[in-house]
Order: sequence, then structure tokens, then C-alpha cells
Amino acid sequence: MVGSWPLMLALWGAGLGAAMQYAKISVIYDVLGTVYPEGGAALGWLVSAIGAVGVLLGVVAAMLVARIRYRRALLAALWLGAVVSLGQALLPPLPVMLALRLIEGVSHLAIVVAAPTLIAQIANDQQRGLALTLWGTFFGVAFAVMAWFGRPLAIYSGIPALFAAHAIYMAAFALYLSPRLRTLPREGEVPVFSLSSVIATHVTIYRSARISAPALGWLFYTFCFVSILTVLPPYLDPSIRGLVMGAMPLTSIAISMTIGVALLRVMPAVQVVITGFAGSVFCMVWLWMMPANAVACLALAAAMGLIQGASFAAVPQLNDTARTQTQANGAMAQMGNLGNTLGTPVMAMALAGWGYISLPILAGLAFFTGLILHIFLAGLRRKI
Repeated sequence: MVGSWPLMLALWGAGLGAAMQYAKISVIYDVLGTVYPEGGAALGWLVSAIGAVGVLLGVVAAMLVARIRYRRALLAALWLGAVVSLGQALLPPLPVMLALRLIEGVSHLAIVVAAPTLIAQIANDQQRGLALTLWGTFFGVAFAVMAWFGRPLAIYSGIPALFAAHAIYMAAFALYLSPRLRTLPREGEVPVFSLSSVIATHVTIYRSARISAPALGWLFYTFCFVSILTVLPPYLDPSIRGLVMGAMPLTSIAISMTIGVALLRVMPAVQVVITGFAGSVFCMVWLWMMPANAVACLALAAAMGLIQGASFAAVPQLNDTARTQTQANGAMAQMGNLGNTLGTPVMAMALAGWGYISLPILAGLAFFTGLILHIFLAGLRRKI
């Protein structure tokens, strides 16, 4: 089963289901008020509840997934996600819906920790860079699919139809993966899980220049990616606004899967990430000098595409055991959710206070920090 593309693609498909747990609420956010007219600002928690779970429990989830075993945890998470989506299809009262979103956050975390770890174990040396670059597209692809198909389904057939379709999707992947994951080799030793081990694991991860590096860079990428796509549209020329905003995530994915994969064959993944951060800093200078320039926006998306896939490819390059890879993926889930949670509110507050100029300055500083951090951690690794 080592090197099996059908199985790796199925694991990527499971990742799409996890990303859809975010996207299915985001794409219908503007119509949720018709279901929960009393919701007000609390509706925002329907989007961010999953992120809050990830910030608090990202590394804990990695430890639990390793203890439960990756295959068992992934299948349990898919079934849990299916059951939760069916519950959401009933459109329960808002407090119940919020509770379901918190439970869904547990399902999401288990999938995004277990699936890339399994992909890294299954792929051979020639496949690993491409396979993990593909994994890195799961968020962008899921949002595109939900925007193109999920939102129209909700608009024309009702919001429950969207949640029910997602439940069927999750169950279908659980059924497909269940017999195929049983054929994988036995996993290593079962790690100890306790409060002291949770604290010790956090210390181990964030003291390690190998385990923490992908996640710390990912923090600054996620801080910028969603926030830029959220706050940029009002500054674009209305005649090309839709075209540019639709093209940016697609450009990022396309560059990640082409130039990004090609670069991974000739240089380490961290070097590709550094190149992406450097390109992103250049593009923010460009957007400072030429505000909301369409070509600069697409160039920025291309540069971010290099960060996107190579960050996941860096995990197995820097960590050669399933345990440390799981810890690295848990840290990426934790830092990614922190970046997603903070990015848009911070960017929105800066724009409200200082206008457009704060966008290239704030995002440029974030990209520059990610660049310097990766260079610094690479220097530490060379000394070890």
C-alpha cells in the first residue's frame, strides 16, 4: 500500500471534508440571519468556534490522535463529522448549534492531524513532496467547491440540504477508507497521555527548531491569507473585483501544484517557504506603491502558493518519525487556527483606524516576520 495514489487522494478528500466544516458556514454566513434572527454578533461564533477549539487543543489533539492511532482517529472523526452535520441539518436553536460547532472542531482537528501524517507515511520519497503539496491545497479547494456548489445548494434547496450533503460526504469517505486503512503497517508505540505529558509535549514542540518550524511559519501565512481575501475587495476596481478575488485562491493553488512541486525537487521545502515569504514581502511593497493593483494581487497569491504546499512538505523533511510528524501537524493546526482567528479582526481594526495603507504594512510585517523566523530556525538547526 506504500505509494498508493488512490489512498492518498482519498485522504486528501477527507481533508476537503474537514475544510468544508469551515467553509459551509462561511459561504452562507450572510443568510444565517434568516434562520437565527436573534443571533446578532453571536453568529460570528458559528464561523470561529472551530478555530477556537484548534487554538486550545491543537497539540492535545495530536497527542490523542497518536494514542488512539491515526487510522482509528481519522475514521472516528469522519463519522463524528457526519453525525454533527446531520444534527446541524435540523437547524436546532442557536446555543445547540454553537455546541455542535464546538464538537465539530474536535472532528476537524483529528482529521487535519491524522490525514497528513498518514499521507507522509504512505508516500514514497519521490511522491512525498507532490502528495503533501496537494494536501496543502485542501483549504482553498474546499472553499472554492463550497462557493461554487455549496452556496447555490443552500440558496435553492435550503440550508439543511447543504448540511445533509456534507454529512453524506463525510460518511462516504469513512466507508471508503475503513477497509483500506486496515492494510497499512502497524503503528509505533502508544504514547502516554496526561496533563504533565501535554505540558511536556508543548515544551518539546516549541523548543525544537525542527518540530515547530513549519507551524511558526504557518502562523504568519494564515494570519494574512484569509484576512487579505476578506478585507481587500472594497479597495479593488469594481469592474474587476469579482475576477481578481476568484482568481487569487486559484492562482495560489495552481502555483503550489506546479512551480512549488518543481522547486521541491531541487531544494528543501523550507527554502521554498522562505522564497514564498520573500516574494510576498515584495508584493506587499508593490501593493503599497500601487494600491490594490490587480497584477500585484495575483503575484501575491502566487507567492503565497509557494508557502502553502511547501509548509506541509517541510514536516516530514524536518521530522523523520510518525510521532514528531504528528506533533508538527498538531502545532500547524494550533498555529493555523490562531492565525485564522486573529488575522481578519486585527486587519479590520487596522483598516478602520488608518485606512488602506495599513494592509500592506501589517501584512508585509507579518510576511517579513515569517521569513526571518524561518531563516533563524534554519540557523539553529545547522548548529545542532
